[in-house]
Amino acid sequence: MKSVSGAYFPALDHLRALAALLVFTWHFTHGGQGAPLPYEGVPIWGPLVLFDEGHVGVSLFMTLSGYLFMRLLDGRRIHFGWFLWNRALRLFPLLLLATMLFAIQRAVDEGDIRRAYWVWAVFPKGFVKPSWPNGGWSITVELHFYLLLPLLLALMRRTWLAMLVLLAAALLFRWAWYQQHGEVEFLAYWTLVGRIDQFLLGMLAAHCRGALVRRPWAVAALWVLFLSFYDAFDAAGGNHGLRQSSVWIVLPTIEGLAFAALIAWYDGAGIAANGAVSRWWGKMGEYSYSIYLLHFFWVFHLAHWLHRHVVDLSNAYVAFGVAFVAFAASMPVGYLSMRFVEAPFLRLRRPYIRNAVQQPVTGPAGDSAAGR
Repeated sequence: MKSVSGAYFPALDHLRALAALLVFTWHFTHGGQGAPLPYEGVPIWGPLVLFDEGHVGVSLFMTLSGYLFMRLLDGRRIHFGWFLWNRALRLFPLLLLATMLFAIQRAVDEGDIRRAYWVWAVFPKGFVKPSWPNGGWSITVELHFYLLLPLLLALMRRTWLAMLVLLAAALLFRWAWYQQHGEVEFLAYWTLVGRIDQFLLGMLAAHCRGALVRRPWAVAALWVLFLSFYDAFDAAGGNHGLRQSSVWIVLPTIEGLAFAALIAWYDGAGIAANGAVSRWWGKMGEYSYSIYLLHFFWVFHLAHWLHRHVVDLSNAYVAFGVAFVAFAASMPVGYLSMRFVEAPFLRLRRPYIRNAVQQPVTGPAGDSAAGR
């Protein structure tokens, strides 16, 4: 969607749609604790391995956020209050609706109206802990990133090497935590302690996207390595089976590096098509937030019903194909959510970009923020 600055990047909507599809497919195939498709023994390699580990869609969303805000704000000053106001208008109307539906669902499922009150009683904790229902936990992480954004922009204006120092600090902290507690999956997956890598790498990729666009062979080689890594990760148990593993020390960094390179290359190469399919896929990206928060209310039941009555989903390739069709069929839900829940509040947004800073920083590729 267009920001209040008027900027719109269709390639990023394409990648938002991909992120939502990854998460949707993960829940459709594995959501019922490994049913209808079991976690183990799925013989897949290549890009499809990411759908078998579709939780990486969250990593793509986080990296996209870092990339987008750096793309918009690199070399500019912002009114931070209006920035937070705009983000609240974008995120909270639908989050509040999803929480209300979740509270009703809990009360009906458990036959106790007090469960609905409990959901709202603990809602304020979500500003600190990743506890909001459905996919709302990730909004907590986003909010924490927004609070750090002015500092990160200021550091980038001094030197992009500051981002690498922060990355090293995050890796060192996760390593120390693992040495002390024997696990670090919760911090790495559910909090900014792990997700900061993806925001930072997205910001760095936006700042030096010209260098990545000029080196598609390097991006391709990185993705061959990334898919090979994820193939081994998936075969060893993946997200479900390796929660105590030390791999979580570096997993957020690996995911952020691969996705940041992909985002910068796809956005900078200008290859996003303008045909009907591209526009439809872009609309799915526009509705991705709606689908991300609302699909929890039907995706598990739909998969189980189809598995019992229509088609056997214990085959990974069949399950993925059906999941893709179900995702496409979610477009009306996204449209209705955008039309009646989100869009009315978006009209209340305020411009928050003030002006350019006097001396934009020079990135590693020699591309200044003002010259891009």
